[in-house]
Formats: sequence, structure tokens, C-alpha cells
Amino acid sequence: QVQVVESGGGLVQPGGSLRLSCAASGSITSINVMGWDRQAPGKQRELVALITGAGTTNYADYVKGRFTISRDNAKNTVYLQMNSLKPEDTAVYYCNVQGQRIERGRVMSFGSWGQGTQVTVSS
Repeated sequence: QVQVVESGGGLVQPGGSLRLSCAASGSITSINVMGWDRQAPGKQRELVALITGAGTTNYADYVKGRFTISRDNAKNTVYLQMNSLKPEDTAVYYCNVQGQRIERGRVMSFGSWGQGTQVTVSS
């Protein structure tokens, strides 16, 4: 079983910054993609950013220039540095990890989500 745990959320004023962390644990042999989604009350869940094992990144238009995703593959950890935060960034942020793991001696693909971390941007 792969566990994904997010941390770093909290309350911040508009224009402020937060750094989210996501650590995946378990018998992971490789990670193909790590990313962040978010969901605000009454809204659809949406992709914020992702990063591949090769380092390729992709950002939603509304966070370009403000958010930066990075990873430490050796630690199976992904980070989301969020700057110039806006009230509309308020949401629960979920970490997604996709890759391969060992289960009962066999390599299997997995896709796991964390429980989410709340980010609130308000004055």
C-alpha cells in the first residue's frame, strides 16, 4: 500500500506565500508523475500543477508565474511553492502520486491521493 500525506496548508493573507509538501511512502520502485489538484467548495476539482519523473512540469493557467512545483525523487516527495496567493486560491489541495510499487513481490502500477491540506487565503 502506498500512503500519501500532504502538509503545509494554513491561513495566509492575500499576496502571501505557503509551501506545501507531499510525501509518498511504501514499497515504491518508481514514480512517473506527482502533482497537485485542488477543490474549492461548490467547484470542480482541478489540476494545479504536475511534474514528471523526468522533470517536465505543467501548470494551470491561473497559477503560472506564482506557483512552482518541484520534487525530490529520492525521497518520493513533491513540493508546491505558492507565492502571490489570491483569495480564489482557497481550496483543499490534494497530492497525487502515480508510479510503480512492489506488492507481494510483484511490481504493480499505482495511483494514490492524499487526504488533502486546507489552504485559506483571506485578509
